[in-house]
Amino acid sequence: MAASENSGAENSDVEGRLAGLGYELPPPAGPVGNYLPAARSGNVMWLAGVGSRRADGGRISGKLGAELSVEQGYEAARWAALNLLARMKAELGDLGRVSRILKVVGMVNSAPDFTEQAAVVDGASDLFVALYGERGRHARSAPGMAALPGDTAVICECVIEVDGG
Repeated sequence: MAASENSGAENSDVEGRLAGLGYELPPPAGPVGNYLPAARSGNVMWLAGVGSRRADGGRISGKLGAELSVEQGYEAARWAALNLLARMKAELGDLGRVSRILKVVGMVNSAPDFTEQAAVVDGASDLFVALYGERGRHARSAPGMAALPGDTAVICECVIEVDGG
């Protein structure tokens, strides 16, 4: 099988792999300000930041290193990634059209002495790799923030490469 054919086959059942991990996509959130939830130029799409909102609409809120543990932050980052996936599906119609996760920025609502932001944002990164394999591995930044809107625990944004069409 040619590499390009194999790529499509591996991506064709992303939602099946997601279900196998015990998740389903939450409804995509709309923008909360004057911006687009996604912008595309050619085969590159930038997705605006989304927070750690669960499928039921509840948020994981609080500061890491104060009210929340690294494990709770990891879960918050995983929910942010699920919200990014929901936005990708809304924009593209099929998660199989994502040919590569290029970059993830995970902003972590951090207490002043908290230094484990990378371990928190692994919640998003690990999910992308579980779903997309090597094409889910990405460049990443994981800064700690003094505050995030609504006291959200984690906000993630990403840049993806999209199959043509």
